[in-house]
Amino acid sequence: MPSLYIHIPFCEKKCVYCDFYSIETVSPMDDFLRALHNEIDIYASTGESVVFDTVFFGGGTPSLLTPAQLESIQNHLAKAFTLSPEAEITTEINPGTMSPEKLRAYRNLGVNRISMGVQSFHDDDLRFLSRIHTADEAIRCIEAVKASGFENFSVDLMYALPNQTSERWMQNLARAAALGPPHISAYGLIVEEGTPLARLVQHQEVVPTPDNEEAALYEMTMGFLERAGYEHYEVSNYAKPGFRSRHNDNYWHHGSYLGFGPSAHSFWNVNGVPTRWWNMANLSHYCDRLQRNEKPLISSEALTRENLQMERVFLGLRSDGLNLRTLKTEFPGFTLSTDDQVVRQLVKEQLAVFEHESLRLTAKGYVVCDEICVRLSSIQSKTV
Repeated sequence: MPSLYIHIPFCEKKCVYCDFYSIETVSPMDDFLRALHNEIDIYASTGESVVFDTVFFGGGTPSLLTPAQLESIQNHLAKAFTLSPEAEITTEINPGTMSPEKLRAYRNLGVNRISMGVQSFHDDDLRFLSRIHTADEAIRCIEAVKASGFENFSVDLMYALPNQTSERWMQNLARAAALGPPHISAYGLIVEEGTPLARLVQHQEVVPTPDNEEAALYEMTMGFLERAGYEHYEVSNYAKPGFRSRHNDNYWHHGSYLGFGPSAHSFWNVNGVPTRWWNMANLSHYCDRLQRNEKPLISSEALTRENLQMERVFLGLRSDGLNLRTLKTEFPGFTLSTDDQVVRQLVKEQLAVFEHESLRLTAKGYVVCDEICVRLSSIQSKTV
């Protein structure tokens, strides 16, 4: 079933590495909420006769929303769309913006999954990343999440920070696992163009972690979390049985979704044509456009069969693997098989395995996932 995404474009302070759209003030919040409600209304007919399975509040920092503001958005969504009674409703939170009272209020409003941006349990790491919370605040927030009745929650961690040792990273993993989150996301630090971190690297004030050291940290992560009982179900995501992120799973399996808010993306069949569109990444222009009852789009694209097939390969390799029978049914020209030289070489190098008619990457293969995607795309580009 399809998903809904709401981008909350406010932060108390931008993180040094973040390239997602947000602004460091909440003063335009009322204007934003009016515009958001209008955008939801505009797309109500698009979601007719469809039951949505997940809702995700991302950002930015959605936990800057007061319970009353969150409730107003949820009421608008419920009026415009049909949600499954068992819908997964996630909000991202920053430990520096939460209190036990706010968590309980969120829970009472129907939020049933929390995604918490911890990143590190070392205060010097948090200062470097420009996080507004301390390690102790993160721990207290996790305990408050559990005490508020959230059985389903995730902790985000970040590795390959400048000068980060394997010992310090393992301390982060061990501390996180000991606190008992049913889901952990572990991301390598990426130097995104246009961010403060990119400027620090350009001026040689920060030296990125060498690729071989980052790969070693990633392999340590996979091994540790597997031993701790987590299933590695996507390149950067690990879950205890039954606690996969259904919202993100929908993305990785090419499911449909509608996105609202500045910079939000959508993926939907329009008159039978898979189409992707995205909003302008400017809150003022977003609000102005919706005040005129116009969609705040910046661009869109209709996906060709080649686009879809390539994306399906990339997304499948990042997650559950490629079911060759399903792909051949959906894309008659799909020729990838166990007989391909590239595939045989991947298996020989222990980068991939065949299980239940699916080509799935091994832990060793996940380390070079992007390279493998390129190798396999060279086969398929000749057949579409």
